[in-house]
Amino acid sequence: MIQFPTDIQSILTRVENIQPKKYARSRNYIDGEVTYLSPYIARGVISTKMVVESLKEKGYELGEIEKYVQELAWRDFFQQNWISLGNGINEDIKHKQTPVEHYKIPKNLVEANTGIEAIDSAIREFYETGYLHNHVRMYIAAITCNMAKSYWKLPAQWMYYNLLDSDWGSNAASWQWVAGSNSNKKYIANQENINRYCHTKQTGTFLDLSYEALAEISTPSELAETIDLELKTPLPKAKSLEIDNSLPTLLYTYYNLDPNWHKDKNVNRVLIFEPSVFGNYPVNQKCIDFALDLSKNIEEIQLFVGEFNELEK
Repeated sequence: MIQFPTDIQSILTRVENIQPKKYARSRNYIDGEVTYLSPYIARGVISTKMVVESLKEKGYELGEIEKYVQELAWRDFFQQNWISLGNGINEDIKHKQTPVEHYKIPKNLVEANTGIEAIDSAIREFYETGYLHNHVRMYIAAITCNMAKSYWKLPAQWMYYNLLDSDWGSNAASWQWVAGSNSNKKYIANQENINRYCHTKQTGTFLDLSYEALAEISTPSELAETIDLELKTPLPKAKSLEIDNSLPTLLYTYYNLDPNWHKDKNVNRVLIFEPSVFGNYPVNQKCIDFALDLSKNIEEIQLFVGEFNELEK
């Protein structure tokens, strides 16, 4: 089971061990040569630029690492989408999602009981590790939006809530891409496709149909029962800050935990967790603990839990 160490040396070792050519050949397989760097990129410990520069320093030409660079670029592109759209990313971006039968989430999906062995196994592991293979994320979104006819937002929030690499720009835009509201075609995967990339041999499921048949079926009974979710962030309690007002103050956030940011400057360093931000984009205890552990790579950082204007005061 994949682990995500939080000390900076282990993270840099993972960067050093990237195999971009193997990644290009096998990344779609659940056991493919993926890098497991997304949680560190999402939390801003390392950047996509830094990762590419490290590969170039090893002598790789851009053409040799094109597929890997493309995947990094998608992440940056979706971040720019979020910046450009603002709260508009929480609504259908290009087209209205259709058909939509409800604004909830299938109960069996949340409980890892869809009957699709590869998906249920991946969700159970997801709850343990905070990680999902990208291809499996697409499968889950396709089952939820295009088989169960769920509106994309709550299921996307459920996934974001549990992901160590939670990045609302990538998550929202990708779910909408699958659902057809951020693309011109819905993404659908049948059982044969899942079997191929997840190394299963399952048959007789609600996905064991041709793509033409899948596009026409009504909601399978396995996905018919839906539930609502109340997602809340368990924010920690922080000690009082000790601020030297003669020095500048650098603010770190859930998205920026770079230990090299102005590393040599004599400054106050404060990690701010704003309740309003986590109210709009809640994450679970595992995600909060992961971010706090990553922040330990930053010397003398202090935690502030409150709104920015409170910190100003």
